[in-house]
Amino acid sequence: MNIRSLTRGDGVVIGAAALLFIASFLDFYSTTGGDLPSAWDTDAYRLVLPSVFLLGFIAAGLLIAGRFQPETRKVLGLPMAAWGTVLAVSAAWSALWALITCPSTIDLGAGAILAFLATLALAGVAVAGAKVPALAGQLVPEPKPAAVPPYGGQPQPGAGYGYPGGQQQPYGSTPQPVPPYGGTPTPAPAPQDNAQHTPAPAPAPAGDFTPFWFAVPVARPLFPEDGSPTPIAELAPGTWYLAVEQRDAATLIAQTQDGRRGVLNDTSGIQRG
Repeated sequence: MNIRSLTRGDGVVIGAAALLFIASFLDFYSTTGGDLPSAWDTDAYRLVLPSVFLLGFIAAGLLIAGRFQPETRKVLGLPMAAWGTVLAVSAAWSALWALITCPSTIDLGAGAILAFLATLALAGVAVAGAKVPALAGQLVPEPKPAAVPPYGGQPQPGAGYGYPGGQQQPYGSTPQPVPPYGGTPTPAPAPQDNAQHTPAPAPAPAGDFTPFWFAVPVARPLFPEDGSPTPIAELAPGTWYLAVEQRDAATLIAQTQDGRRGVLNDTSGIQRG
């Protein structure tokens, strides 16, 4: 489960479900002489509880659960989001009729009004949430990926081994002797002119690939590098992964956040960080 796959519309769905839960304990109708029971009293309201509140709870659960399930998983031939949309619209329709058919001898209670507003918001997001840019954005912002140095990059000046701010010795140079406490440092011997004592330069790393961060648009499997058909992990949308090597134009060697490496065969639509 990846919370970064939730959208702002999903946040509205969760808030509407919470408001609907609170409304179920308030007075559904009221009178001048006193308050009537909540919707949980089925002897007084009959089908209000299952047709408005329970349908709304189930619809919100299906809409959120559909975010964490593959698109190919269906219930009776329909995706979870489709079932959630149908139930959300049904709950809003029932809540509206509960307002219209309020008896003339009593008044509307806070429970009936809040239930209609909650189911209306739930149905609106379910029907048109993906089409509204303000609701289609991510609920939790993605963390900014850290800068990755290219392969073969040189360390920053003054970042020598062992001591903060220490000077890095050039490759192949003669290290300076450490003088005793209070003594005078001994100069290092002059380099020989003989070419056979000159060290060869270190070879540059092969290839010009630079690691980069990326995110996948949909969940995709990550296979072992030895060619085994069994996936070792599943890359989830909304999470940044590190591409450490490129096999060909459509194949990457990716590294997960827990350090596992594998082959990503489908790189279509990925977002580079």
